[in-house]
Amino acid sequence: METLEFIIYPDGRVKETVTGIVGASCAEVTAAIEAQLGTVVAQQTTSEYFAQHRHQTATETVAAQAAHSQW
Repeated sequence: METLEFIIYPDGRVKETVTGIVGASCAEVTAAIEAQLGTVVAQQTTSEYFAQHRHQTATETVAAQAAHSQW
């Protein structure tokens, strides 16, 4: 589940936390919002940012099953 959380501090700072989005695509999701909020002072990436999308094909599945059954 993709989640964007915003904390607005009394001095006007906004902390944005993005979860559930794998890879750098979170920057695409938040770009328009950040443009409206103002200048981005700092960014901190999470482990989700560095994660890779994993799409397994039917060929990979069959190959993995065949390799496993040979043990």
